[in-house]
Amino acid sequence: MTVKTDVLNRYLFDGKHARGELVQLTKTYQEIMDLHNYPSGVQTLLGELVAATCLLTATLKFQGEITVQLQGDGPIGYMSVNGDHNQNMRGIARLTEPTEGDCLRDLIGKGTMVITIRPEKGEAYQGVVALDEDNLADCLGHYFEVSEQIPTKIWLFSKADNTQVAGSLIQLLPDGDDKEKQQSDFEHLCQLTNTIKADEIFTLDAETLLYRLYHQEDVRLFDPQSISYQCSCSEEKCLTAIAQVAPSELKSIIEEQGCVSMTCDYCLTTYKFDEKSLETFM
Repeated sequence: MTVKTDVLNRYLFDGKHARGELVQLTKTYQEIMDLHNYPSGVQTLLGELVAATCLLTATLKFQGEITVQLQGDGPIGYMSVNGDHNQNMRGIARLTEPTEGDCLRDLIGKGTMVITIRPEKGEAYQGVVALDEDNLADCLGHYFEVSEQIPTKIWLFSKADNTQVAGSLIQLLPDGDDKEKQQSDFEHLCQLTNTIKADEIFTLDAETLLYRLYHQEDVRLFDPQSISYQCSCSEEKCLTAIAQVAPSELKSIIEEQGCVSMTCDYCLTTYKFDEKSLETFM
């Protein structure tokens, strides 16, 4: 069976106060990993964060982007994934030391998760939670509990050879006055979703997997949304940053190096600007 990957599927449960999402990634994940020589455990965690960010981006009710950052005192000092409403994703990890760690605590140590949401129209806002849970999925569930106050459960999967990642989300819909029924629906669907097996989410297409999980439910599946790797860096953004540098400092850099260069941490593209292209800043 050929499974269509690099897609996000959204679905509703008719008659139930809950919604769901399913994401399956191959090419997008591999393109992000191919740019950097990360240890295996770092690849796994970054892949899970990419899948999680896809799920979170799909919860936005407006056009914009979301950035999920992990910061800590472990071997990974900083990890970040950025995605927008079109499911364009990019990600990066910065290591402070070599590591063979393979779990959240070993890799991040004591840390925090920062989720920043930037609507195209309106003010950006941010939520911060401690990384106190044993895994990333549970930390994200805690974020929804304290920051959004919407019961949400997330499952994340990574293939052992770091070629595929996947994830699922169930979220309560507070669309009525019967709070007890809403909670009951949410818990019931979480129990069903909890039976997902890694080999199934990597080998079954969305419709087959959802039928296996919820064959006694009325599931309304929406059109899938494609996911792709795309870095948002550009010459224009570099020039915006350069405009904040003092003219005297720019002149000094050009005298020493012949140009001002900036390299994107995500895609490793280097932008170079000579004196003529920067004359308006000096």
